[in-house]
Amino acid sequence: MPPEISPLSQVHPWAVLGQDVKIGPFCDVGPDVVIGDGTLLESHCSILGHTVIGSGNRFGHGCVIGGEPQDVGYSGAPTRLIMGDDNHCREGVTVHRGAEKEDHTTRIGSHNLMMVHAHVGHNCHVYDHTTLVNDVLLGGHVHVHDHAIVSGGTAVHQFCSIGTLAFVGGQSTVRQDVAPCMFGDGGNDGFRIVKINDVGMRRSGVSEDSIQLMKRAHRMLFRRREKIAAVRASFEEELNGKLPQELRGLFEFIERQQSGKAGRYRESFRDWNEPPADELSPAQAA
Repeated sequence: MPPEISPLSQVHPWAVLGQDVKIGPFCDVGPDVVIGDGTLLESHCSILGHTVIGSGNRFGHGCVIGGEPQDVGYSGAPTRLIMGDDNHCREGVTVHRGAEKEDHTTRIGSHNLMMVHAHVGHNCHVYDHTTLVNDVLLGGHVHVHDHAIVSGGTAVHQFCSIGTLAFVGGQSTVRQDVAPCMFGDGGNDGFRIVKINDVGMRRSGVSEDSIQLMKRAHRMLFRRREKIAAVRASFEEELNGKLPQELRGLFEFIERQQSGKAGRYRESFRDWNEPPADELSPAQAA
């Protein structure tokens, strides 16, 4: 069916709307916007800039998607926001398009839930099946990997990476990368890795054997503070080099983090014009 647009909304004639798009009252859709099939804008939503949105997305009241980056170096270039399919942005969510850095693009994957007033800054990359709870703030260039959960009121420093299946506790202040499959928590008194995210791992079908190995790795790395090279060598010897993908992904992530700056792998690329190679998730490390 053709798009259904409230007469109280303003949709630029150059905007491209897919089939079954529904746009409620008092919305604003700009000329360089593409919206995929079956997407819903409730009311008072603004979709701006060079923004491409996939199919089946839902935007709650008052969302602003594709707004200008909050970056003092931004000079009006046609930077981008690209969003996948089946994302749900609740009331007041803001997602800014890229600044004139890295590849000039903010990226949102598919099947993500962004709760009330969550904010995604410029040049961020939110992967798939993530949850950003109410009032989460992602600074510029933050990466949030598959199935990660960032709890309410958490602020994430620019250039941080949240690993696959990581869980960040509420009202945390995150200034360093959070390793995959880990459960971290802490405010201004200091963020720390508390344990593994065993609940999330089980829900994602990770084997019990792998979970037990991850528990041991957590104790060695985050409680005993053993060196990553020694821990990895110990497990490789024990398992004849056949590390499960979750364990391999953890080691790869921490090695990259330690090669970075201030506990953030991607921080060392701050002044590069080209984006760095991304962190390895457990699935990619297989």
